[in-house]
Amino acid sequence: MNGYQITFFTQQNRRHAGKPLADWLVHLAAEMNLRGATLIPGSEGMGHDRRFHSAHFFELADQPLTVLMAVTTEEADRLFRRLRAEAVHVFYVKTPVEFGSIGNPGA
Repeated sequence: MNGYQITFFTQQNRRHAGKPLADWLVHLAAEMNLRGATLIPGSEGMGHDRRFHSAHFFELADQPLTVLMAVTTEEADRLFRRLRAEAVHVFYVKTPVEFGSIGNPGA
């Protein structure tokens, strides 16, 4: 199947609709019946502001987070329409990809 890998970059302390933005994105994928979303915590990153963001032992608020999704063109269009309607501000990368599953899921 052809479509896009969409990668969202945010930090633990960024919020939308009262939830951490990364969690909100994962729940949005479920609500929209997308194939899935993966939330990946990072140990350190540099933002567009040239500031380093990192997870500290006692404070995770600045921890960088990545949310990955593999979607069809139609799903990507629906997702971005929803993000615009919700006025979400988040940096993303949208890359054309081939995706699918291989093997027997019961094996």
